[in-house]
Amino acid sequence: MLMVAFQFITSFFATLFFSIIFNAPKRLLVPCGIVGAVGWVVYYFTLQAMTSVGASFSGAFCLGMMAHFMARYYKRPVIIFYVSGIIPLVPGGLAYDATKLMIIHNYDAAIQKSFEAMMISGAIAFALIIVEIIFQTYLKLRRKVQMHRNPI
Repeated sequence: MLMVAFQFITSFFATLFFSIIFNAPKRLLVPCGIVGAVGWVVYYFTLQAMTSVGASFSGAFCLGMMAHFMARYYKRPVIIFYVSGIIPLVPGGLAYDATKLMIIHNYDAAIQKSFEAMMISGAIAFALIIVEIIFQTYLKLRRKVQMHRNPI
């Protein structure tokens, strides 16, 4: 439990500081930090049960859902929460390792690391697209129901 709290706190502050760098509104710094921390903790828990690609998908999916809920609650664009919240999940270390392996002419390992980094990046993007589709579908259905209830 202590390790989960440590993971939550460190990812919260990492996301919060990147929110500052990306000029997020001051009143949204803590919510941005919470979004990133929740995404990372979901990634951390699911990493024990599945591959890093699947865990990244799960973390990004939860992060996307949280970002949409926060955007609706604070009446701000969802991109504010996406950009800063995704930082803990981005496979920057893998991309660095792939580049380093390529420089030292270990091409087989470099290709493997590059492929894993691309798969993780694709899983993150795919999760955010799915969340966006879910929310857009929900909003369209809600509008149709409201129009059906209250015809002009």
